[in-house]
Amino acid sequence: MAEKTIKDLFQSADYKTEKHIPVIEGPEVIRKGEVVSITVSVGKQIPHPNTTEHHIRWIEIYFHPQTEKFPYQIARFELAAHGESVQGPNASTVYTQPMVLCSFKTEKSGTLIASSYCNIHGLWESSKELRVE
Repeated sequence: MAEKTIKDLFQSADYKTEKHIPVIEGPEVIRKGEVVSITVSVGKQIPHPNTTEHHIRWIEIYFHPQTEKFPYQIARFELAAHGESVQGPNASTVYTQPMVLCSFKTEKSGTLIASSYCNIHGLWESSKELRVE
């Protein structure tokens, strides 16, 4: 059996049929040097369970400029409240929702990449082009 690398473990699908996909929302075109704000959410069309037993643990956002070899990590968000408490699983009233907002600026066109981790179903990713004029 061939060894797997991290890239082999990432899954992707259409967010309209799969609740684990990180959905990137934001403009498709910006001006050079303009601050762009993007939202990444998991469970946009089909809500993802947010329980102690089944939850999104983190979301990461990267930007890969067209002419550069490697992407830049823009942000990493840890989602830490999943209903757990000293009374037990799902005994708290605090549940983090898997939705984050991030702003950055760039002078180059490229690809936004979002990844997320479900504690049961593993790694997920999606991407979106961003054009700079």
